[in-house]
Amino acid sequence: MTKISFVFGTRPEAIKMAPVIIGAKKERGLTPLVLLTGQHREILDSVLDLFKIRPKINLGVMRKNQTLSELTARIIKKLNPVLEIEKPNIVLVQGDTTTALVGALLAFYHQIPVGHIEAGLRSFDKFQPFPEEINRCMISQIADLHFAPTKDAAKNLLTGGIKKDQIFIVGNTVIDAINLIAKKVNIFSKKELNKLNLGKIMVLITTHRRENIGPPMENICRAILKLIKFNPELIFVLPMHPNPKVRETLKKYLDNNPNVHLIEPLDYPDFVLMMKKSYFILTDSGGVQEEAPSLGKPVLVLRETTERKEGIKAGTAIMVGTNQNKIFDTATKLIKNPRTYKKISLVKNPYGDGKSSQRIIEIIKYYFSNKK
Repeated sequence: MTKISFVFGTRPEAIKMAPVIIGAKKERGLTPLVLLTGQHREILDSVLDLFKIRPKINLGVMRKNQTLSELTARIIKKLNPVLEIEKPNIVLVQGDTTTALVGALLAFYHQIPVGHIEAGLRSFDKFQPFPEEINRCMISQIADLHFAPTKDAAKNLLTGGIKKDQIFIVGNTVIDAINLIAKKVNIFSKKELNKLNLGKIMVLITTHRRENIGPPMENICRAILKLIKFNPELIFVLPMHPNPKVRETLKKYLDNNPNVHLIEPLDYPDFVLMMKKSYFILTDSGGVQEEAPSLGKPVLVLRETTERKEGIKAGTAIMVGTNQNKIFDTATKLIKNPRTYKKISLVKNPYGDGKSSQRIIEIIKYYFSNKK
């Protein structure tokens, strides 16, 4: 039996790991071992329940207002003895979180092979996003199997010195996840969400990145207020990240505005349904850039750089940064020009076909069959 340790701790990681875990459970000869760090706590449990994933161990590392250094140290201290006891054949990490970096590093210390799901994304600016850009670059130096979502990601890995026979273009597992959920959700699980006035044109917003906290997020809020001033029919829905600094800014500018619904973080099915009901999406999230095209929703990216350039190239996403006027002008074009909107909404999703997890499992099986 090949014991696969899935190490993750945030909601986006859980969503993107879930299809692979589900696939591994069904596969003879594979034993999935789910190790949860708990980097996100309150917004993670619903994803685990949704996909019926039961972690064997939850390290519970989350502490209020902890620094990156404290988080890193806490994960190292708690995860290290678990790997010593469990001795998995391979450790899988996803993306670019602190959990992913530490999981890969500790696996290396124990001489356990590492598989990196969503490998090869690069913004080429070590502070945009922070600390994710450096996290994923460091994981690439450790990993043995690199599961790149796109050709561009694979090219980044080759350019970075990774051997070609270690790189596999598999698509993004988030497409697998959204395909599992999107067709099933037609009504919100929380009654209060079904009572929200979503108007004729609803815009979904998510913003939480560290580099956007402060003046950049204030500019985003000002752009929203300006859009409402010139388009009073618009309704904005903004699920607020748990980060207190994010909430403070959002409430300062947008609280008590009848055109803005500041709501608590959504469970994944409810978030997918909110995306389906939206006209377009404003976001600094990486995952939303990948998910939205599958639902035909244009994305305005609230960042100065993105490692997901495929969406920009394909035309499913437009980079607007945090400049108030650029956000306003681009959003206005989508609202006022149906032809522009339709052109973007019909573009094929460049991030995958929903079979990524199946490919990953087959590659892992092949990898270990050759080691026997």
